[in-house]
Amino acid sequence: MLFIASDHAGYNLKQKLVKMLTKKGVQFEDLGTNSFESVDFPKYAKMLCSKVLENDANKGVLICGTGIGMSITANRIRGIRAALCKDVKTAQLARQHNNANVLVLAGRRGCPCKAKKMLEKFLTTEFLGGKYAERMNEID
Repeated sequence: MLFIASDHAGYNLKQKLVKMLTKKGVQFEDLGTNSFESVDFPKYAKMLCSKVLENDANKGVLICGTGIGMSITANRIRGIRAALCKDVKTAQLARQHNNANVLVLAGRRGCPCKAKKMLEKFLTTEFLGGKYAERMNEID
């Protein structure tokens, strides 16, 4: 299952990604926020991460203004490997090399078309395992 959440600064981009996911028939759960009203991003990051950790197959997408706050919050949670990505290649490598289970995007930077492509790549790329799995085990 895919989970998606944002703060107010990421709300606009989240809505565009939700529309894309719906159109493509991707099963997901939108955890909020549901407006431009100011909210505290850690609440949404923690909620999404707890859902991602319920099943190894789960993945998440977090969006805030720069992506930095969501990334910091998510990566403090054991078992979460959140990757703040800026382009399609980093989204691909985040999955292949780091087995990232949360994609973090900047809602106020870049264009929505690029974010859609990053999300598609993140969802369709598999972890390579091998030496990369050994490196991930070193973190824990």
